[in-house]
Amino acid sequence: MESVKVKDHMNHRPVYFKGTETIVEAVEKLLQSKSSGGPVLNDLKEVIGFLSEQDCLKAMLSSTYHSGEASVNVSELMKLNVLTVKPYDSILEVADNMSGSKPRVYPVVDDDNHLVGSIDRTNIIKALDLHLHSIYARGVRFV
Repeated sequence: MESVKVKDHMNHRPVYFKGTETIVEAVEKLLQSKSSGGPVLNDLKEVIGFLSEQDCLKAMLSSTYHSGEASVNVSELMKLNVLTVKPYDSILEVADNMSGSKPRVYPVVDDDNHLVGSIDRTNIIKALDLHLHSIYARGVRFV
């Protein structure tokens, strides 16, 4: 399983933000992409933050209580301590990290912190399922 890498199962066209989007624009982007969050990039395409559905929900609720338009932008809501993975990381290691209360989506970055994709829990489950099916196909039995 160590040989199964993130690059083989990641989303190569992830949703991402520039930081200047309003919360309304960000929510629309998340809904269209069917993603639960995405990284925020600087002008060099480096990951500098992360915006989740949960961040958006909090901002939308706050806006509702204050009877105002959700005019806050992504850079004001994003989390700054972003957990990322590398394309060459093991799916098993990422799965182990995700099994706790870690993020549902990890940006996949190269060694220069440039976004190259994303991987989420669904991608991980599919990768594990494919691996288990290949073991069953070879006739390996578990005791």
